[in-house]
Amino acid sequence: MITPDDIREAAAGLEGVAVRTPLVAMPRLAELARVPVFLKLESQQPTGAFKLRGAWTALRRLAPEVRARGVITYSSGNHGQAVAFAAQRMGVRAVIVMPETAPAAKVAGVRRWAGEAVFAGRTSEDRYARAAALAAEQGLNMIPPFDHPDIIAGQATVGLEIVEQLPEVETIAAPVGGGGLAAGIAAALEAVRPAARLITVEPENSAALAAAIRAGRIVRLEHTASVADGLLPLSVGVLNFAHLRGRAEPVTVSEGSIVEATRWLYFEEKLLVEPSGAVTTAALRSRAFVPGGPTVLVVSGGNVDPAAIERLSAA
Repeated sequence: MITPDDIREAAAGLEGVAVRTPLVAMPRLAELARVPVFLKLESQQPTGAFKLRGAWTALRRLAPEVRARGVITYSSGNHGQAVAFAAQRMGVRAVIVMPETAPAAKVAGVRRWAGEAVFAGRTSEDRYARAAALAAEQGLNMIPPFDHPDIIAGQATVGLEIVEQLPEVETIAAPVGGGGLAAGIAAALEAVRPAARLITVEPENSAALAAAIRAGRIVRLEHTASVADGLLPLSVGVLNFAHLRGRAEPVTVSEGSIVEATRWLYFEEKLLVEPSGAVTTAALRSRAFVPGGPTVLVVSGGNVDPAAIERLSAA
């Protein structure tokens, strides 16, 4: 399990690399919720998403001789971009296994940081199998996207920052795919703000954490599908579930509400947010949860083409 010392060490290691992203007050959401509401804009990270925190921490903590052999990961896009960015900064090779359906903006992001994009299937399991084979063949070190203590410790710095920026925070809502971000926030809250609630938000057709919490064990979904392409793992991570079980309050949101929130953020609030990052706003706007006291909605990323948002419809 991730300790407070793990999180503080990760935060120190991210200085000069990750941005201390702002909390932005949202008056119209506050009017709807009847409590102060803020967005935590992880979309403003250098790679456009929170994933930089975990990827940098994981690469930095590798032994130098291991890191020098190069790294590989499997990712729908944002973690891949973060690993490519970190590897380029550290002067090592990075191979990123992506889905065949990866958005062009995320593929371009991987290549922008000199990552070698390889494509495999449509599911996280397809990508993992290809990445594991390449790692064995080429002697590369695997950097998992979410179920690893170094990844979780890096993502936990999001929660640490929120509490430092808003000590009176009572509710934090975070998107969930594999669960690394939410698990990190849960670990941070246990350390510095145990009274705060953690709302975890998933697309209703990709709700692996909600299923696991209902069952009391990790559940593998047969299929996932959503416009929120970063939230499609078939199951949550083992270590992530250990942190979230008993702490998370899971909610789900419809595809229509995700599209509506993405478009509302873009057209009404002038914020470029990918659907995976907009699910927390969708949860609030669709009243999937009732916030108590000052509330922070984590915007996990903004790697989306504006034209793609304009094409979205709630149909």
